[in-house]
Amino acid sequence: MMIENIQFEVAKNTDIEGVLALQNLYLVSNMTEEEKASGFVTTPFSVEQLQEVIRQEGLFIAKDDNKIIAYIFAASWQYFSQWAIFNHMTPMLHGLSFKDFKMTDTNTFQYGPICIDKKYREKGLINPFFDFMRTHLVKRFPVSITFINKTNLPSQKAHIEKLKWSLIGDFQFNNNNYFILAYDMSQPSI
Repeated sequence: MMIENIQFEVAKNTDIEGVLALQNLYLVSNMTEEEKASGFVTTPFSVEQLQEVIRQEGLFIAKDDNKIIAYIFAASWQYFSQWAIFNHMTPMLHGLSFKDFKMTDTNTFQYGPICIDKKYREKGLINPFFDFMRTHLVKRFPVSITFINKTNLPSQKAHIEKLKWSLIGDFQFNNNNYFILAYDMSQPSI
């Protein structure tokens, strides 16, 4: 499989169907325990939520021969405030330290979820795809924040080892434990 042929794009409304199809394959509630071991996404997005993030230019996709094989959500905290976990996290920003940044809910954004079709993992796709998103958002946001379920080892490995995110904290929510990670958007990931 060659990743050279893969196109990165800012998502449009015509991409919604393909994003939902990929989401449904890797949604934690649709997976067996065995399948979850290779990574999962936990937040299901509706058509309306996808339309809104697309309007804000916060959804990035990777296509192989016109089929969506990966997506990255990267949007404002305001967009993500419709889910309880993000409202739990936003007040923590002020207390976190990362380099010399004074983090707020306007100079940082929530990155994720990211989902890559299993057939395309471990092929070197994540770095150029992340960088495509980064170059689109770096002017708006100096810092990216994300959180990863402590049981989601593939995601931790991808972000900490491959993309070089910094671990800056952790928290508990709904009986789950999460790491908080940050990324300096001025740093290319390639």
